[in-house]
Amino acid sequence: MVAPPDNDVIWARSLHHSHNGSPALGGVSLGVRDGEILAVTGPRGSGKTTLLHCLSGQLVPQQGEVWFNSVPVHTMGPRLRERLRRDRFGWIAPEPQLVPELNTWENAALPLLLRGTSHQVAKKAAMEWLERLDIGMCAKKRPHTLLQGQRQRIAVARALAGTPTVIFADEPTATLHRADRSHVLRTLMSAARSHSITIVLATHDAEVASLADRTVPLLDGRRVTTVALPSVSDTEGHAACSLSV
Repeated sequence: MVAPPDNDVIWARSLHHSHNGSPALGGVSLGVRDGEILAVTGPRGSGKTTLLHCLSGQLVPQQGEVWFNSVPVHTMGPRLRERLRRDRFGWIAPEPQLVPELNTWENAALPLLLRGTSHQVAKKAAMEWLERLDIGMCAKKRPHTLLQGQRQRIAVARALAGTPTVIFADEPTATLHRADRSHVLRTLMSAARSHSITIVLATHDAEVASLADRTVPLLDGRRVTTVALPSVSDTEGHAACSLSV
């Protein structure tokens, strides 16, 4: 194994992974610099979610290497990878994935509570982000009483409240209306800049990808040089690409 460059907080080499025999990644390599906002782009089914799962330690690639701050993630056991995700990573999925038994602030504070942070400190950190996302007034409500856009903002607050080194955001605004979408993206990008958080963002939306510092296009599980993405208002767009060399 060769250690990654010092300025790459996430580094992956030759990632291969299949789902039930169907290839999802076919030799993807990339590096993500500290504090960078990187958009992984491509149409649905291009391998974006599988790549984020491998980079974040949710999946172990069948071949290849993943490093976080010069530590090999791909050789870690399940317990160490779980601790890494809890302590250093934030995750935002297309659907909120909240705990129904917990109220809004408890859901947002969950990463801190799992680390053993006191309720007072965890609640203060969670409320800061809930307020910034205009959902603080619902702090004591349960997820089932809230709208989809409100629940997704809680998920974003949860990813931010734990002060992660890296946030992995998999189509974080795919199910949101334009107003909620703009608010979530604005808060997420602002937080990344002000708190030096690295963001790896998967999206098939050209407008979302344009907010990133750099893009890595995927198609059929491989990196390509270009991929044309539809904007949120262009539902009839089709992907076009050329293979990288």
